[in-house]
Amino acid sequence: MKYVFPVLAFSIVLSVCVRAQSPAVPGHFDYYLLNLSWSPEFCAKLASSPQCAAHPGFVLHGLWPQNRDGSWPANCVTHAAGPTNPSAWLDITPDLSLIAHEWTKHGACTTLNGDAYFMLARQAYHSIIIPQRFLEVDHEITMTPDEILGQFLQTNPSLSSGNINLDCENDHLAAIEFCFGKDLRPVSCTALRACQAKTVKITPQIAARP
Repeated sequence: MKYVFPVLAFSIVLSVCVRAQSPAVPGHFDYYLLNLSWSPEFCAKLASSPQCAAHPGFVLHGLWPQNRDGSWPANCVTHAAGPTNPSAWLDITPDLSLIAHEWTKHGACTTLNGDAYFMLARQAYHSIIIPQRFLEVDHEITMTPDEILGQFLQTNPSLSSGNINLDCENDHLAAIEFCFGKDLRPVSCTALRACQAKTVKITPQIAARP
């Protein structure tokens, strides 16, 4: 029994290495994964982050190149210029360090320059209508995964259940993910980790306050 943990740990590391292709060739991916992070859950753990000051709800974590087999390109070597003015994108991702990280790890794996990449990310972000129930959450809410996804499908009739994914951590809402083609038309999500919780707790925005 004493050898189980090292073997398991090795298999986990190997799995991550197989899924993350780094470095990879820019432009070699199947679709985009738009990840909208539920900021109050992040800020409940790290309230000192710059994004927490305004107590936002859903923020853009990233627009990630993704492959249908579950792998993704990362940290690509590119000759494309990065964003000329990173602060111009603080309206969608309120953290300069995260903006820099997203360009280096994900944006560089597209064939776009930094400004075009974040413009596409902004377009994708604004294409999603956030349900009213998630605009001002002042107390903890408990919902089933189907109820949460149903709220988004109701307010975004162009989407279907195959285009959206719920990510949770320790039975708490972490993010909602959307799958788009390179033309930003909805496509089917594949090989994503879906929330397995029966009920999901939604951390209120007020919890992010010091």
